[in-house]
Amino acid sequence: MSIADNLLKYKNELDLAGVKLVAVSKNHPADAALEAYNAGQRIFGENLVQEMVEKQEQLPKDIEWHLIGHLQSNKVKYIAPFIKLIESVDSLKLLKEINKQAIKNNRVIDCLLQIYIADEDTKFGLAFDEAIELLRSEEFATFKNVRILGLMGIATNTALEGQTKAEFQELKVLFDGIKLSFFRKEDSFKEISMGMSSDYKLAIAEGSTMVRIGSNIFGKRVIKHWKTEKE
Repeated sequence: MSIADNLLKYKNELDLAGVKLVAVSKNHPADAALEAYNAGQRIFGENLVQEMVEKQEQLPKDIEWHLIGHLQSNKVKYIAPFIKLIESVDSLKLLKEINKQAIKNNRVIDCLLQIYIADEDTKFGLAFDEAIELLRSEEFATFKNVRILGLMGIATNTALEGQTKAEFQELKVLFDGIKLSFFRKEDSFKEISMGMSSDYKLAIAEGSTMVRIGSNIFGKRVIKHWKTEKE
């Protein structure tokens, strides 16, 4: 099946569920993203800043770009002019830099707090208590050019559906608590980004509003020349 065919299968299913699709185009050429765009997709997710910047320059400007990978503070300036949503905010330091760069670009940048829900050391994210501490901090209260829309989490890479389901449930419980305590009057705080190609149906059942699907749309990753953010 073509990229367009794969995409439409998911779009039809997710539209019925009222869930947003983030097409994860990382490590695929701009032409692949363009095929998905021409089939109606407008939200694309990338892990690496350099890759996102290059594609943003080549592709239509009404694309909504989501940064879904770990973001270093010194990279924020490169995406601040155009980024639609940073899903991977995992520290107060990073949020401070996003606010700083948003001010420079005269805009408000939407963000999700990435929460650590997996039983894996390789995953990033705030612990539950760290997320609460961040939201309670005096410094966070001074950030006027960032807007927190919700939470993001990546479940453990496991075949155990019970474990995946429990991790999604924990994220939903935290979301509900944070909504009640900090964003009760903010209609914009409504997004829970959880679920990928292998577990998106479980995620939707547990309250996800946004799923990230890559390989099942674009196929195997074909580009490996971008540097990692550590380089």
